[in-house]
Amino acid sequence: MADKIATRDAYGKALLTLGAENPKVVVLDADLSKSTKTADFGKKYPERFFNMGIAESNLLGTAAGLATAGKIPFASTFAIFAVGRAFEQIRNSIAYPKLNVKIAATHAGITVGEDGGSHQAIEDVAIMRAVPNMVVLVPADGEETRQVVLAAAEYKGPVYIRMGRLALPVLFGEEYRFEIGKANVLQEGTDVAIMANGVMVSMALEAAAELAAEGISVSVVNVASVKPLDEETIVRVAKQTKAVVTAEEHNIIGGLGSAISEVLGEKQPTPMVRVGLRDTFGESGRPQELLEKFGLTKENLVKAVHEVLTKKLR
Repeated sequence: MADKIATRDAYGKALLTLGAENPKVVVLDADLSKSTKTADFGKKYPERFFNMGIAESNLLGTAAGLATAGKIPFASTFAIFAVGRAFEQIRNSIAYPKLNVKIAATHAGITVGEDGGSHQAIEDVAIMRAVPNMVVLVPADGEETRQVVLAAAEYKGPVYIRMGRLALPVLFGEEYRFEIGKANVLQEGTDVAIMANGVMVSMALEAAAELAAEGISVSVVNVASVKPLDEETIVRVAKQTKAVVTAEEHNIIGGLGSAISEVLGEKQPTPMVRVGLRDTFGESGRPQELLEKFGLTKENLVKAVHEVLTKKLR
């Protein structure tokens, strides 16, 4: 097993599995198939692969049409283009009629790196969460991505899958089980909970290990299913720990932190600190440099835990 794999790479491999298992699966791309990793599917199943060119609205509109004909389309491009250029098609042509389209967006977040703020989608989860009928999934490693893609193909309705360019640590084996609408408690603790997804899950586990050495007991919850959200698990863990830190490679407005705040605000008021981009665009730089600049690090999670524990004691 590789030590690290990008979620976009795992997506490409999962498509090959789907292609062999289900002849209804078709793949569309917007002239980025080498980057989105759909190229291998296109080589193996050319009659089921459609390069729509640099025309994202057409990409999603065509995917909607294929869904009406009984196909299961996976439409791929960079997150900033899928959500930014084709929102009307996503809303009116896919989500409104609840068509069976899977929007598999890669290169999300600041870890796109040198492409810079114009190409770093940091608001896509917020936008997709707000669209009725849309499922929003943010996998944390290669195995979870594989299972997310397979689950999306089984689900009847529109799904937004958020993936990245950066190679991430392998966290899960084949015994791991992802389910739409369920969060996974990776470790139980009693003092504080870190609820994270995507690139931040491995950092949450590292922060929890460091905090354990200080005598702080940390629950770590992987919330890959942002919508539907596993309210039952989130409320249970918040009751148990009475303090929550959320962590995401996304604007803290409208993303995972907002989703969890909404649930806890209504059902289990809990001291919280949100770790993420603080209402700012990204910029050009190496992924690790950008994570450090914008506070998406293990060290910042440890700091956030100390901050929320101070709130808890008031």
